[in-house]
Amino acid sequence: MKRAFFFLLALSVWFVMSGCSHISPPAPKQPVALTEDYGEERDVPETAAESEEVSEQALIDEALEYYQQSQELWEQGLIEETMAALDQSYASILGIPPDRDPNIAQQKEDLRLLISKRIQEIYAFRLSGSQVGNNGAIPLVMNRYVEREIRNFQTVERAFFVDSYRRAGRYRDYIEEELRQAGLPVELVWLPLIESGYKDKAFSRSRALGIWQFISSTGVRFNLKRDQWIDERMDFQEATRAAIEYLTALHDLFGDWTTALAAYNCGEGNVMRAIRQQRVNYLDNFWDLYPMLPSETARYVPRLLATLHIINAPEQYGFNDLAQAPPVTFDEVCTQKQMKLSDIAAALQVSTRTLEELNPALRQKVTPNYSYTLRVPAQTGELLMAKLDEIPQCKVMVQTYTRHRVRNGETLSQIARKYRTSVRKIARLNGIRNVSRIRVGQKLKVPLRYPLTKFSSATQVASSSTGFTRYRVRRGDTLWSIARKYNTSVKTIKNLNGLSSNFLHAGQVLHVPAGS
Repeated sequence: MKRAFFFLLALSVWFVMSGCSHISPPAPKQPVALTEDYGEERDVPETAAESEEVSEQALIDEALEYYQQSQELWEQGLIEETMAALDQSYASILGIPPDRDPNIAQQKEDLRLLISKRIQEIYAFRLSGSQVGNNGAIPLVMNRYVEREIRNFQTVERAFFVDSYRRAGRYRDYIEEELRQAGLPVELVWLPLIESGYKDKAFSRSRALGIWQFISSTGVRFNLKRDQWIDERMDFQEATRAAIEYLTALHDLFGDWTTALAAYNCGEGNVMRAIRQQRVNYLDNFWDLYPMLPSETARYVPRLLATLHIINAPEQYGFNDLAQAPPVTFDEVCTQKQMKLSDIAAALQVSTRTLEELNPALRQKVTPNYSYTLRVPAQTGELLMAKLDEIPQCKVMVQTYTRHRVRNGETLSQIARKYRTSVRKIARLNGIRNVSRIRVGQKLKVPLRYPLTKFSSATQVASSSTGFTRYRVRRGDTLWSIARKYNTSVKTIKNLNGLSSNFLHAGQVLHVPAGS
């Protein structure tokens, strides 16, 4: 009985140490058919408990044999046969109850992990070198979960659906074209409808922002810039580029769109944990996984499918009033100085709100103190370039702390928690040596987690940036190749774009000297 356990343990150690699917373990033995003769090789058990333990160990051995067979098939390039052997391996251990001998339970869990990792590798291998869109569109399933979401959109969420559909018109053409170029299903254009209602500044309880609802850490992961001046999660072009990269990675991992979309909502880690808890075939069917997902995520995929059903046949579901806003149009001007949007709007004789809607990524309603591509109403780009020198530069004043009057019963620890800072920082800022001694009515300086920025207009202005053009990075581009193309230097491009490294990603927009 222990022989199989130690072999499985060694196989697990090999998998962890190698970390690579292209390194194969020692050649497994030829799998044997499980017959009555196979069972007779064991000693006859003396008790019912021992008989049950031997039976469960036989299932472990059977699962291991199928896994070894999958290894051989994988090495021969027989993908479908490999998947079938893995399915049989997993089915063999399904009959083992979870509350059994720890030795059996450990072997079962180790084998589950091996099977799961191998299936992920197979999905990734299937998709490598090909566009994910070639694997089919999102399946338009109709079941009771989808029907329930359709009824919600027809009743309590009808106004939300109609308004979101209208706002989608601003960006739909752009996003559909980006999805086509990436090889993704164009139906994903409706994902922002259920994510954010197509609102640029939508902000969720989980602190996700923008039409594609990126949390800050995922935004950083996919190169969405976020600083004191801008947050590209609210920029529909940059956020779309990041969403496409993320969705592609998730589809490569899970192999089907429904599971990938669930992971987009709650993270691939949560979906993987749900998969590990399954008692059915691994990764085969999203609707087997569905009951194990968080409630919000469980509704997420049915809501998208309900949206697709309605949009494909709006009259059938009673939506005769659907209309879309016209696509957003604009000119782009590269700025190099800080200016208030209100001052720019005055120079162009347009409303400040118009500029704010075109540039939702500007957190302070002020252009940054580095090169930035500003969007202005169509047919006004040349006018702005002619008036850049006339628009006053913005003077920045940063407030790094606020003042707090100590109330009866308050401690430094309570004050620090309130302002999301630390006792040490408050004590240092106020020269406090004994943190337990503060008095009622005392005024303390409390450091701000996010400094407050105030602006005023200065009479001195910086030079205009009419001598630059925009370049969208393509796959395979380097700073050196771009600099050579525009007869400039890598250093010039890095300085112009505020780059600290030579790393570029496809779709990134750079400013390069236009007259080079």
